[in-house]
Amino acid sequence: MSDIAAPEVWLWQRLETLARSVLARYGFEELRTPIVEFESVFTRSLGETTDVVQKEMYVFEKGGRRLALRPEGTAGVMRHAAGLGVPETDGARWFYVGPMFRSERPQAGRRRQFHQIGVECLEPPSPLVDAEILALQVELLRAWGLCDCQVRLGTRGQAGAHGPVAEGLRSALEPHRLHLCEDCQRRFAGNVLRVLDCKNPDCQAVVAQLPAPVDFMDESARAYLADVAAHLDQLGVAYQIDPRLVRGLDYYEHTVWEIEGSGLGAQNAVAGGGRYKMKIGSRELVGVGFAIGLERVVAMLAALGRDQDLLVQPPPLVWLVGMGEEATRQNLVLMQSLRAGGLACRMAPGGSLKSQMRAANKAGAAWCIIRGEQELSQANATLKNMSTGDQRLVVLESLVAEIVTAAPPL
Repeated sequence: MSDIAAPEVWLWQRLETLARSVLARYGFEELRTPIVEFESVFTRSLGETTDVVQKEMYVFEKGGRRLALRPEGTAGVMRHAAGLGVPETDGARWFYVGPMFRSERPQAGRRRQFHQIGVECLEPPSPLVDAEILALQVELLRAWGLCDCQVRLGTRGQAGAHGPVAEGLRSALEPHRLHLCEDCQRRFAGNVLRVLDCKNPDCQAVVAQLPAPVDFMDESARAYLADVAAHLDQLGVAYQIDPRLVRGLDYYEHTVWEIEGSGLGAQNAVAGGGRYKMKIGSRELVGVGFAIGLERVVAMLAALGRDQDLLVQPPPLVWLVGMGEEATRQNLVLMQSLRAGGLACRMAPGGSLKSQMRAANKAGAAWCIIRGEQELSQANATLKNMSTGDQRLVVLESLVAEIVTAAPPL
């Protein structure tokens, strides 16, 4: 878990600002769900056999209730949706920004507290909508400067037809079972699809010999995927069909995808998404969505040398210097007036002229406004450019205009 401080936090703020702009154009509204939920929100939604639930969730007990730090965003959004009526959720489009928590082995660009931007679109199954949401994710990555990402596209088939796929894979894996790693031995009986995603070299060698999951699906699943691909072609979104692509959570059905970037070596997945169906209480909810790991985005931008392109510096700082107690009191009022005019301002609560100027330099001030008894009596101030050292007297009422000319307001 890491602190995010200046100047890196300026990059994060820029990424979030760009994301909000893109998402608004697609009709998404922000939803902020709690970081802490009942454990059951995730176990029922993600599946009890998933690695997230079995090995990675932070779970604790308080007041006799089992609680968890959220490991992903979709389950909380769906819990929120389940508490609403059908009119409020039909066609709803929400996005979220915030921290998630997984107690997993840290990898490149990944932390145990990590941050995601994600969307959930609660529209009925439609290849057209799936393609639109995938295109949105690609557009968002491009807005951030990640224009060379690769889309891998696959299918999980219909939710009700997952059984034949799992049984087909188990039959194909049975002769090779003893060659699987310990985790995949466990997955064999519980969540066999996860074997396909294992990074163990021995398991990868076995998987290379297996039929693809799509081989065990009916024609309707293949037709749905073909329709998604056709819409992506229309939208000019490049992709590669990956018949062995799986997503690690049980709620997925039909379209799934992952997006890979460059600069992080083998751990190059930056985003993923897909269509899903989950039952919460008496409500069955369907939708399509995605999540993007912001730590991965930041790491990739840095590796590609593109992070500085998005690093927007804060507005120039104006520092007020008061020579004497009365000037310091009057500067407090002036500072609020300048802030109302859109300028970023600070001041020291007192001290000598030298110490106040030293404080202005340390803070990186672009301008200093210096006032003493003479300036107070004449309703003016000395305006000093901290980079050039030039200074001049300025009438107080035109002070904001003078500074704004060279230092645009917030």
